[in-house]
Amino acid sequence: MTRQPRRDAAPEPKVSVPGARDGLPAETTALDSLAIGALPRAQVTAAPIRAGVAEEVLAVSNTPAPQQPRPPSRGTGVRPRRPSFGGGIPARGRELGTQGRQTVRRLLEAGLAEFDERGFQAARVDDVVRRAKTSHGTFYLYFANKDDLFRTLLRDALHDMAIITDDFPIVTSNEAGRAALRRWIQSFTDTYAAHSTVIRILSQAEIVGEQVYGDGLRLLFRLSEAIAQGMTAAAVSKQADQPSADSAQHAELTALACLMMLERINYLLSVDVRLPREEMIDRLSAIIYAAFHTP
Repeated sequence: MTRQPRRDAAPEPKVSVPGARDGLPAETTALDSLAIGALPRAQVTAAPIRAGVAEEVLAVSNTPAPQQPRPPSRGTGVRPRRPSFGGGIPARGRELGTQGRQTVRRLLEAGLAEFDERGFQAARVDDVVRRAKTSHGTFYLYFANKDDLFRTLLRDALHDMAIITDDFPIVTSNEAGRAALRRWIQSFTDTYAAHSTVIRILSQAEIVGEQVYGDGLRLLFRLSEAIAQGMTAAAVSKQADQPSADSAQHAELTALACLMMLERINYLLSVDVRLPREEMIDRLSAIIYAAFHTP
């Protein structure tokens, strides 16, 4: 994700909440080439990919990765509640009623609209409460400040991107593998579009702060690792020996390059650059497939 230059703005007022903290809440199968092309990566035991690339980059941050609860399986029929619906720091530790959850949702929608129209730095709590048709007092019942509101929206984005990460398929060297990859890229594009405002702000470390930026960076490398594993697992299963460290690192770096291309294309789509969406998904699928399946 690309860091953007910093623009100075007046700080939002802070509200001290006893006991609160500013961080996010602590929250072998045979590989049949036809049958496995559409399976999520998490359902198959793949050879481990060296995590050195991510570890080397993330070693600069001392912030521990927040533990996100795993969402219910898509096959259970359980619809998980959005993480953001519990509100921000002041609302933690208490159960919100129906009216409270509705108020939180109104404030979140208003905040998202303000961030989209004005940008993170220019948006103010005044603007959010005016758009939500509520008061400052009500706002501070659920959120400590503008930063807390953004971090609450970010919880939804990280939650949905974590699901996408776990759903990356094993991509086999046939049409089933190609189709599975394209479906995943379509799903990634849909998820990115749903959270595009938050993801664009998240890419600016100077604005959101190193801790929040670090949360996004950790997810980026987790997704990169999932791509490396999903794109190489079928080939690795046919080898008698484990892949060398050099080949594993090559897969990691290739996955990271493909992911950055995927993110930038979706960024352009999110800012209304006139690109043919379906054709871009086709081309992204073809490029990523070719990157790991060269003759």
